[in-house]
Amino acid sequence: MNVSPQHSPEPAAAADIPASAPGTRLDPWLSHYAERTYGMKASEIRALFAVANRPEVVSLAGGMPFLAGLPLETISEVTAKLLSERGAVALQYGSGQGEESFREQILEVMREEHIRAHADDVIVTTGSQQALDLVTRIFVDPGDVVVAEAPSYVGALGVFRSYQADVVHVPMDANGLVPEALEHTLSELAAEGRTVKLLYTVPNFHNPGGVTLSAERRPQIVEIAQRYGVLILEDNPYGLLGFDSDPLPALHTYDPDGVIYLGSFSKTFAPGYRVGWAVAPHAVRERLVLAAESAILCPSMMSQMSISTYLATCDWRGQVKEFREVYRERRDAMVSALAEYLPMASWTNPAGGFYTWVRLPEGLDAQDMLPRAVTELVAYVPGTAFYADDQGKQFMRLSYCYPTAERIREGVRRLAGVVTSELELVQMFGTSGTTGGRGVHAPAPDQN
Repeated sequence: MNVSPQHSPEPAAAADIPASAPGTRLDPWLSHYAERTYGMKASEIRALFAVANRPEVVSLAGGMPFLAGLPLETISEVTAKLLSERGAVALQYGSGQGEESFREQILEVMREEHIRAHADDVIVTTGSQQALDLVTRIFVDPGDVVVAEAPSYVGALGVFRSYQADVVHVPMDANGLVPEALEHTLSELAAEGRTVKLLYTVPNFHNPGGVTLSAERRPQIVEIAQRYGVLILEDNPYGLLGFDSDPLPALHTYDPDGVIYLGSFSKTFAPGYRVGWAVAPHAVRERLVLAAESAILCPSMMSQMSISTYLATCDWRGQVKEFREVYRERRDAMVSALAEYLPMASWTNPAGGFYTWVRLPEGLDAQDMLPRAVTELVAYVPGTAFYADDQGKQFMRLSYCYPTAERIREGVRRLAGVVTSELELVQMFGTSGTTGGRGVHAPAPDQN
C-alpha cells in the first residue's frame, strides 16, 4: 500500500527547531523520501530471524544452506594462500562486469544445465539478489506489470515492489507454471493495454512451491513469452540441487535473446561470499554493467578470487553431489513427518531444492497462527509472504535444508500440535482462535 508523504502544516523556522530535533514527529524526514519508498515493507522471513535463531526453536523457516558439509579446513588453507600470494590483487578494485577468468569458470558451471554462452555475456553481481534488482531497475517503470508465479519468491516481490511494479500472479500446478494460464493472463493484460515488462520464474525446485517446470512445458513457456514480446527473467539458484535426475535444460537454452538467466553460488557453495551472476543478451548486458557500476562500482575481488580458487582446486561437482544427498535425506524426513503428524494437511513433494509448500486444513490462517507456533518453539513462513496481493493465508513454506532430520521431525511434531489445537477451536466454535474463521483458497501448486 502506498502512503502519501505527510507535511507539516507550516514548517518551523530552522533557528527554532532543527530538522532532526527529537519529538517533532516520528520521522522528521518523512516528507523527503522518494515516492517508491512508501511501498517498501520488511520481509516476513527476515523478521523471523531473531526468534528462529534461538537454539530452542526448531526453525523450518529460513533457507540457509548446510555449510557444515563444506571442506572448511581446505577452504581456509586456500584462502590463506590466496591472500599471501595474490592479496594485493584480491583486496583491490576490479572490473565492473567481474573478472573474465572467473566468468569463464561460471560458463563451466552453467554447462551442467546445457547453457552455452560467452564470458562476455556474464555479469558478476553481489548475489543473484542484486541481479534481480539491476534487471528490474533497467526495465521497470512505475505501473509496469511483472508477471510472476503464484506463489513467488519473497525477495523478488520486494524488489518489484520497490520499483513500483504491478505484480500479476499466474498459477502453478505440480508441473510448474501453467502455460494456458500464462497465455490467458498475457492476453487479458494486452487487451487492457497494460505494459508487461518481465515474466519472473523460478523453474527448478521452486521457492516456495517446491515444484519444477516440466521439460514439456519449458519450450511452451518460452514460445508464449516470445509471441507477447515479454522478456523472461529466469532465477535459478537451486538448479544443480536435484535429488533424482540430471538438471533439465534452462529456459535460456531455448531463446538466449529472450531470457535473462540468474545464477548464484549461495546455495551450491556459500552465501557469505555474496556472489551471483546474470547472463543477458549483448545490449541488455551493457546496461546491466552500467547499472552495476553505479550501484557498487565493482563486485568484490576477494569473493570472486576465493570462489575461483575453490572451483579450480576443489572437487566442486563432488561437493554439490554431497549437498544433494544431505538435502534428499532431509526432504525425506520432512515428507515422512508431515505424513505421520499432519495427515490433515497437504503438501508438495519436491524433487530438489530446499522447500515444501503446505496447505493447511480449511479454516486456518498460517499468518495468524504463527505467534502460537513460535510459543510452541517452531517457526515457519506464512504463505502471504509469497504473494503480492494478500493471497496465501492457508499456506506455509517449510524449509528442510538447515535442520537435521531429527530436528525436522521434532519441528513438524510441534507444528502438528498447534494445527490440531486450532482445528479443535474451529470445530468447537466455528472459528479459529487465531484466524477468525477466514479460510482462503489461494492458487498454488497441486498438493499430494
